[in-house]
Amino acid sequence: MRIAFAGTPGFALPPLRALASRHTIVGVLTQPDRPAGRGRALTASPVKLEAAAHGWPLAQPASLKSEEERAALRAWQPDVLVVVAYGLILPQAALDIPRHGCINVHASLLPRWRGAAPIQRAILAGDADSGVSIMRMEAGLDTGPVYAVRRVPIGERMTGGELHDALADEGAGALLEVLDAIEAGTAQAVPQPTAGVTYAAKIDKAEARIDWARSAIEIDRQVRAFNPWPIAETRFAGEQLRILRARPDPHGAGFSVFRLLRRSRAITEIPKTRHRSSGAVLGTCATGIRVACGSGTLVIEAVQRPGRKPVAAADFARAVALEGVVLG
Repeated sequence: MRIAFAGTPGFALPPLRALASRHTIVGVLTQPDRPAGRGRALTASPVKLEAAAHGWPLAQPASLKSEEERAALRAWQPDVLVVVAYGLILPQAALDIPRHGCINVHASLLPRWRGAAPIQRAILAGDADSGVSIMRMEAGLDTGPVYAVRRVPIGERMTGGELHDALADEGAGALLEVLDAIEAGTAQAVPQPTAGVTYAAKIDKAEARIDWARSAIEIDRQVRAFNPWPIAETRFAGEQLRILRARPDPHGAGFSVFRLLRRSRAITEIPKTRHRSSGAVLGTCATGIRVACGSGTLVIEAVQRPGRKPVAAADFARAVALEGVVLG
């Protein structure tokens, strides 16, 4: 089939590459170049770079609201427009252009987590499963009927980046199956249920700041959900400290004593009750730094200070004074 593709970030690449292996890519839509990095230089999206590498026709409209902005899509005369993390709303006039309509690869088990950030929201909420829904697009926000669903378990230690990659790969395979069915005239889209609708709001970077009054389980989810972006963070010695990896302490408040470090050498063991305020560094263990939370204890396993490389928390603990420190 003649496929037009609309996508922007890396999540869109596995489906795009899968399409190219079986169908004809007649054109690619991606968002305009955006400032990125410390220098804020205009940067092409991963999808734009992929299109350039293959020589596919490319358009980068700021929106698809006007006939002029839809001109490229119309000129390509696609059988289907496949949309994967495009980031722009498609008006009905754009949805009506492809002969067989528009198909969306959405990274959730619809109708749960409609919207911009379904991967992170699923981990933050403690969902046991995520998945990919292949949906026929309509004017509403992720409201269209669903052709196929692929379920992906969220592992106990799975990060947002790991779930992202798993869902992108799963979506690529499911998409090809749906397109085969559409081409054969056997595809059936099932309306989404009205119950169980939730919305995955776009991630605000301010959400990365850890509130140590929350439970260790919630903070652990935050650390995993926001890896690799925007990365959970706290304050240490007046500066940002990124928390790259952590886990709830299975022993938690069950420890009656623990070992603190002063500079690079171990010192006395003291009762845990002296430092139970939220964010207080309780001491160290074999895998990192133990921190009191509103409920339970979190073990920080990897950190990064501004302008420095990530390090194991145990190494960080040997280089700084932690006695009496309260993070936040």
